[in-house]
Amino acid sequence: MDHIHLKTLLENVKNGQIDIESAFQQLKKLPFEDLGYAKVDHHRSIRTGVPEVIFCQGKTIDQIQGIVKVISNHHDNILATRASREVYDGIRSVTDDCDYHDAARIIIIKPRPVDKKGSIVIVTGGTSDLPVAEEAAVTAEVLGNKITRIFDAGVAGLHRLLYSCEDLFNANVIIAVAGMEGALASVVGGLASCPVIGVPTSVGYGASFGGLAALLSMLNSCASGISVVNIDNGFGAGFQASLINRAVAG
Repeated sequence: MDHIHLKTLLENVKNGQIDIESAFQQLKKLPFEDLGYAKVDHHRSIRTGVPEVIFCQGKTIDQIQGIVKVISNHHDNILATRASREVYDGIRSVTDDCDYHDAARIIIIKPRPVDKKGSIVIVTGGTSDLPVAEEAAVTAEVLGNKITRIFDAGVAGLHRLLYSCEDLFNANVIIAVAGMEGALASVVGGLASCPVIGVPTSVGYGASFGGLAALLSMLNSCASGISVVNIDNGFGAGFQASLINRAVAG
């Protein structure tokens, strides 16, 4: 139950539209609902402003369906991340009120319009980085942020990135997504005056060690103002960027 629904419930009790016992039956499931295999955190949106996110990887279809049934009774714009087409089909059997973003591997359950503010720019080194970049983009969009995408602008062709300097200069926060040697974050950090979030990806040949080379490169960047999330963690970058952007945009 998010803060809007909670306030509505209390107002309905005050106005006599719902009796105390009925309200109690709804409230007794707070702050979480224990499903045995998962404890669904209904209070998270009250604390953070965002409903609990369903991380689908490693969960069975039955478990995901059970979580969706419970959480969708209380929230809109629920994110289910690292979701396959099979997971989407499983969720659709529970509710048709959902959208699948294939490139981002994200399902939005009960998608509703949100006011988008500020400016987050997402830059990728190459086209192979798109799945992680789209995970960041869709996450940030659902959280109410304006997104500009600059794809395939890595350091091997630096003129492609410089062509988009105006977008970089006007951003409140930039997400730089790159594999291989991960140099993109340093270059962007040297151009922009706003915070830069580096996202190393597992894209690369053998000696990139599944993204470890890019991770260490970003962590050792000589450019100021760069923070780094874990390998392939587009969701974490999108969420962090949203916190920064919305603090600036108000």
